[in-house]
Amino acid sequence: MYKSIMIPVDLSHAEKSQTALAVAADLAAHYNAPVTYVATTANTPGAVARTPEEFADKLATFAKEQGELHGHRTAAHSIVSHDPTSDLDKKLAGAVSDIGADLIVMATHIPNMADMLLPSHGGALSRHTDASIFLVRHSA
Repeated sequence: MYKSIMIPVDLSHAEKSQTALAVAADLAAHYNAPVTYVATTANTPGAVARTPEEFADKLATFAKEQGELHGHRTAAHSIVSHDPTSDLDKKLAGAVSDIGADLIVMATHIPNMADMLLPSHGGALSRHTDASIFLVRHSA
């Protein structure tokens, strides 16, 4: 049914995505589909890497480690943005198209008051892509 799975990851907080990573791996095994790990970075030094190239290498290493841990095919797709926070939804939607993903697995949080003012990334992707979205809540 699904042929290509995309999972956005925040390399600086990967520990908060363990449940979503496990769900993506399970779905990849079930559908024999590759998982593409997608992350955004600025073109300036950040907490994860000093350059976009170093960031891309770290994301590729992360994807490879996930594939070895869970036994599925992986790829990495690094996105460079001038403002990763404000561009995130648009950049992720573009990645869905670039990758050809038909399923997006995303970590999410328990809703709070801020969600009334700020739209969710999963909601934005559901409005701007044709992919199915699987939102996975992590425990607090």
